[in-house]
Amino acid sequence: MNKRAIGYEVVATDGEARAGVLTTRRGVIETPVFMPVGTLGTVKATRFEALEDADTDARLILGNTYHLWLRPGAETIAACGGLHRFIGWERALLTDSGGFQVWSLGAIRKITEEGTEFRSHVDGRRCFLSPEVSMQVQAALGSEIVMAFDECAPGDAAHDIARESMLLTARWAARSRSEFDRLQQEEADTGRLNPGDLPEGAGLSGAQSLFGIVQGAGHSDLRRESLARTAEIGFDGYAIGGLSVGEEKGVMYRVVEEIAPLMPEERPRYLMGVGTPEDLVESVARGIDMFDCVLPTRNGRTGQAFTSRGKLNIKNAQWARDTRPLDEGCACQVCRRHSRAYLRHLFMAGEMLASILLTHHNLAFFLDTMRRVRQAIRSGDFTRFRREFTEGLVSGVE
Repeated sequence: MNKRAIGYEVVATDGEARAGVLTTRRGVIETPVFMPVGTLGTVKATRFEALEDADTDARLILGNTYHLWLRPGAETIAACGGLHRFIGWERALLTDSGGFQVWSLGAIRKITEEGTEFRSHVDGRRCFLSPEVSMQVQAALGSEIVMAFDECAPGDAAHDIARESMLLTARWAARSRSEFDRLQQEEADTGRLNPGDLPEGAGLSGAQSLFGIVQGAGHSDLRRESLARTAEIGFDGYAIGGLSVGEEKGVMYRVVEEIAPLMPEERPRYLMGVGTPEDLVESVARGIDMFDCVLPTRNGRTGQAFTSRGKLNIKNAQWARDTRPLDEGCACQVCRRHSRAYLRHLFMAGEMLASILLTHHNLAFFLDTMRRVRQAIRSGDFTRFRREFTEGLVSGVE
């Protein structure tokens, strides 16, 4: 199948930074874009209505194959009409393949050429996940963007270990591509795929798109080889995986700086699992278009807010009588309505509203940062934006 399910166009550049438009069957997504993480079909401490309002206007969120496969199960989700209908989200979805989650199981999983055998963290049953199974589960979920099944080596892995992992990922990428295409053709042949649901110019393979993943830890030669092997197979987009998993931040920036400009210009570039607001801006400067990370929601639930002047820990006693918003430069609903003092009171009292409000602010801050990044690239002012944004973060919260 040679027609793509998504359209992508770079509309402006400023150095290596790119502003683009990603077209899916469920709407247009401007890039660079941050994807809130909805691992189990929910972005924690957030209602979907809040993700759709003007504060955030999230156009693309992430779900996870591994977790949804184990609970509630692909068959259950398919019986309920697919992941969009099951969770009540009408905008676009990207599903991670499950490779990283399986890798993170450590001693309770066994990796072979065929796939990965492991015990479920939910009920202890023995499970097997392979490129073919991952593609089948993601087909049942019905996400717009499907990720190839990969094997993740940590960023500080030795060269021989990282090479073995990278080559396995390349072989799994080819199998993912083959099974993905088979499933898409089966959809078309049986008439379950409705061409009217697809973006203009898309072929019958347009129900879903498939992204390949570049691995190789912190080794430049392996990353280049992985990219060459992945591009040879051919994907609708390309991701850099295996970073922000324990290596020094300088290693991550170096890998992105070396690899992102070599990735196909006409395809979206995705840096998986990254990161802080600074990481997003710095990675955009190196050519990345798409991001996801759990930090906005996870940190919100633990009492930490991201602001234009760095992180604010709402638990600190200094905010007990502070009537200012979390970020005086933020226009989100939380900052328009609530004070640091009130948010601290909620958190110290154990009220669940604290997590909800802090999470909303964090997501709004991340997504607004991406809006400002896009505007700066389009206006040719990204260098100044990047400098002032970084200076603000290191200035410290007062």
